[in-house]
Amino acid sequence: MKKKTVYILPIVVLIVIAIVVFGKKESNMYQHDSGFVFGTSYNITYQSDENLKSEIEAVLKEVDNSLSPFNDSSVITAVNNNKDVVLDQRFLEVFTLAKEISKDTEGAFDITVAPLVNAWGFGFKTGKMPTESDMDSLRALIGFEKVHLNGNKITKDNKDIMLDCSAIAKGYGVDAVAKMLADKGIANFMVEIGGEIVVRGTNSSNKPWHIGITKPTDDSLSVNNELENVLAITDIAMATSGNYRNFYYKGGKKYAHTINPKTGYPIQHNLLSATVLADNCATADAYATSFMVLGPDKAREILSRHKGMMAYLIYTNEKGEYAVWHSPDMKRFLSE
Repeated sequence: MKKKTVYILPIVVLIVIAIVVFGKKESNMYQHDSGFVFGTSYNITYQSDENLKSEIEAVLKEVDNSLSPFNDSSVITAVNNNKDVVLDQRFLEVFTLAKEISKDTEGAFDITVAPLVNAWGFGFKTGKMPTESDMDSLRALIGFEKVHLNGNKITKDNKDIMLDCSAIAKGYGVDAVAKMLADKGIANFMVEIGGEIVVRGTNSSNKPWHIGITKPTDDSLSVNNELENVLAITDIAMATSGNYRNFYYKGGKKYAHTINPKTGYPIQHNLLSATVLADNCATADAYATSFMVLGPDKAREILSRHKGMMAYLIYTNEKGEYAVWHSPDMKRFLSE
């Protein structure tokens, strides 16, 4: 018996040493969680023995409590209602980034555009078309330069100015969940909220994540699943903006949800959708919206100033034909 112990003990010691030195063996199990948040769906896949849905939803609730204008108790609702509220870190991060992108896009991205979005029948719907007199009044409330961050407080030049972070909050929510997963040591995951995505590492087949770009055909019911292309990507964020799902027709004319903050009217140009790849999803989300406001030529100009940011633009050319342009560096991700 004694002799047996002498031989077994070194083996046990070696196993203990191996665990300490090399760490716990990585799980082969991929978790899949889904649900609803920010008025849309989310789908999250991550490699872990432990299911983290409760932690994921706690993070999403934090973002909702900070940035959702449809949440009566959120920080942004208090700001819009001119209440004395202490801004939380999530609001401060999004507000600061939004202001930087607004400046970089010469006001194409502007989170004060909410009154115009509402007036045109998106967001908080009024049920009637705005008159030219309405537009003149509303334009007086638009402009990021009319909102100021003083310490931990927001001040507005006009109390009726409203903030709406819907064009950046989903992307920020994706980033927040991705950070939580990374902080837990999870190396392989895909976080998607309403089409905005962050991917890290590899999928369950040990390959890059395959993410489709939807063909931008009019689809107000969100039933079209036809893909324009598929990207094989990892360690990057992706967001798409387009006018092929959120729109309506009135008097034979199409009204899309992307509003030009400068004119006050829904955009009317040839860019159908913009997919942006960037280091973080909040940035990708905001620039995708900005490109939809600016059109393909101005989008390419902005992209030339941002090393590492890429875009896939679908538009109609001078002949009215369907066309695609993408950043040269994006070619390595494409299936074509």
